[in-house]
Amino acid sequence: MAESLIDADTPRPALELKQVSLAVPGRRLVDGVGLVVSAGECVAIAGASGVGKTSLLNCASGLNLPASGSVMVNGVELGRLSAAKRSAFRLSHIGIVFQFAELLPELTALENVALPSRLLGMPREAAEDRAATWLERLDVSQRSSAHPEELSGGEQQRVGLARALAHEPSVLLADEPTGMLDEGNTATVVALLVRAAREWGAAVLVATHDASVASAADRVFTLARASLTVAAEKTSCSIRT
Repeated sequence: MAESLIDADTPRPALELKQVSLAVPGRRLVDGVGLVVSAGECVAIAGASGVGKTSLLNCASGLNLPASGSVMVNGVELGRLSAAKRSAFRLSHIGIVFQFAELLPELTALENVALPSRLLGMPREAAEDRAATWLERLDVSQRSSAHPEELSGGEQQRVGLARALAHEPSVLLADEPTGMLDEGNTATVVALLVRAAREWGAAVLVATHDASVASAADRVFTLARASLTVAAEKTSCSIRT
């Protein structure tokens, strides 16, 4: 992923959901919706807890497959890949930020951030050099040798974001990334998500119930009654139903 700014005149579709439906026993979460997120763009899906935002992001990452419809990442349909190939593709192309940072407790902050690059076959020294660069970009380099239990909630989330970005994914998915943070740390994480799109070229999709988080996105959709509807947009809309 290039570090140069994305040319707004030539957006590149990085993530596309086509006629996606999701269901759990006795309930349909999403019914035939679609969404396109381009490189350099930050899109938010807002909605109350329990409406299916996490399920939709899990579908976008290939962790779960839709009941019907398809998910495309960089032109590759995830449902056509075997489970093993889908996992490898996700590791290479998608970064995920969780509500809880989900850092490995036995690893330091630096080692946690370096882990995806190491899993992709990068030598340890190069992976840790890259991890150190991302920790510095996210203003948490001074905590590189700390273990997760030694980090504040805000520091953990910044380390988690660094881990999601360090292998330079083209798609960044963030599931309620500020749900456990105070106002100051929320503002910091939101600014970093927007920066991931603007400066580092990722296609960013955020699920949130926090209006202040959603308002920072280029486009906002509301998930309710199994449908996505436009709530706000600063650029042209790319929703399909």
